[in-house]
Order: sequence, then structure tokens, then C-alpha cells
Amino acid sequence: MIRLCGALLVSFLAIAPAWAQDEAEPQPAPQSAEVAEAASEGAARLTLGVGAAYFPDYEGSSHNRWTPIPVANGTVAGMSFTLVGNRAQLDVIPNGTGPGWDIQFGPVAVYNMNRSNRDSIRDPRVRALGEVDSALEVGGYFGIGRTGLITSDFDKLSVTISYRKDVTKVHRAGIWNPVVTYSTPLSTKAMVSLSASAEIVEDRYARTYFGVTPAQSIASGLPIFRPQGGQKDITFGGYFAYALTGNLTKGLSLVAGGTYRKLVNDFADSPLVSIAGDRNQWTGAAGLALTF
Repeated sequence: MIRLCGALLVSFLAIAPAWAQDEAEPQPAPQSAEVAEAASEGAARLTLGVGAAYFPDYEGSSHNRWTPIPVANGTVAGMSFTLVGNRAQLDVIPNGTGPGWDIQFGPVAVYNMNRSNRDSIRDPRVRALGEVDSALEVGGYFGIGRTGLITSDFDKLSVTISYRKDVTKVHRAGIWNPVVTYSTPLSTKAMVSLSASAEIVEDRYARTYFGVTPAQSIASGLPIFRPQGGQKDITFGGYFAYALTGNLTKGLSLVAGGTYRKLVNDFADSPLVSIAGDRNQWTGAAGLALTF
């Protein structure tokens, strides 16, 4: 789903402006005038972008499709907000620029459209299971990060955990999502970000999206399956950004990357995955972002 790219892009876009550094500087610790200006500009900014994501038809599908994704990210008075595709979050704790610790806390929301449109699913057996209404999952997150860790004053390692719950009575379940992200600038124009994450879901989520009832079994030909909740997946991702104009703190940038996700436990054993799909899930995305 889009949120697989979104989780990595959230951290990627939110912290990129603080990391621009002088690519000609042989020692990473001293700050050039360009770096100081970039850090100052990062205190208040707005990034708008648009791109396309290539992701599975449904969670566990062996077929992928393209869809457009909007991107918006901003920082005001040290607080940042981010919208990537169907995921939005707000960090309500102001943090300064430069090396140091970063505490992250705020609300998060995901609009889950998994299997909400039969026309977007190519496998006839999964289409026969019927549509699932879109669900709004709302919650919060907490994290801690450290800037100025390994490669320079502007690389960053962060660890966050979020919890969100369906408030629209579609699957009525909660989802835990721990994420570890490391990002580093390569120059004032380029940076990379790597991430590892997982999702742990409750029983009703598992049954809504990965279960097969007796009636659905008759309609689709897939065997009856009643999964339990638990760890659903493990995901690894990477993204790269390059400033086409200006630098990463101001101007037009190209952003591209992707994720690999492996479904585990009952989710990998579900007929939607083991028979009609694939436990190995690949997602890619690319787009342009303009920072003011």
C-alpha cells in the first residue's frame, strides 16, 4: 500500500533540510557559510510534491499497479507536519537544527483503502471475496532521534513507534508500527535514507484483510481461513533525493526509492497470499518536490 512508501518518506522529507552540507568540505564537523544558511532556512519551510507509486493491488498481491501520490511537508516554529499519499502526521514538539537529540511526538492518521475497489484487483478469486470499506486509522506516535552521529553534523538516526486504531468500524483493530530510520547527506544536493519497520496488528485486522469466511470460500474457491493477529510483516526501504535546482533546503528535488516487505506468520499463510498472491511485496515510488 501507499503507506509503505509513506512511512519512509515522512522521515525523509521532514529532516532533509537540516542536513544540507558543503560537499567540498573535507572535514564534516566544521560548518561552512552555506551549511549555516541551509540550517537557518530549514527552521521554517514548505515542501510540495507529486509522484507516482508502484505498489501491490492489495496486501499480499502478486500484481502491482501505478497510482499518483501527493506530498506536503512543512516546518513552522520547529514543529513539522507531513502528508504522503494516504498518511499524515504532525510533530508537535519543536526541535532546533544542528547536532543533538530530537524528541518526536504527535498524532498520525492513515486512510486504509486496502481491497476497497474490486476493479483495481486483477486476481478473480480475490475480487470474488468482495470489497472492504475504506478505513480511517487514527492514533499517535513517539520517537527519539540523534543528529550528528556518524558521517557529519547532519546525519540522523531515529527510532519511532506509533499506534493507530480504526475509527470507522471497518476492521475495528489497532496497529503498532515500530520504525528505525537512518539518513545522511552526500552533499548539499544529495542525500539517502534507509529504514526498517514492522507492523503488529490485532485479530480483527487479520480476519478482515487476510481471512476467508465459508461464504467467501464458496464464492472464490479459496479455502476457509481464520487468521490470528500478531506481527504482520517486516519492511526494509531506501530513498534517494537530488536537488535539481538550489540545494535540498530550497528548490526542486527529485526523490526516488522503494521498499521490500515480507509478510510473516498467519498473514503469509493466508490463501490471499500463499495461493493467490506473494508474501514478498515490492513497492517503488518517484516524484518531484519543490521546497520554498
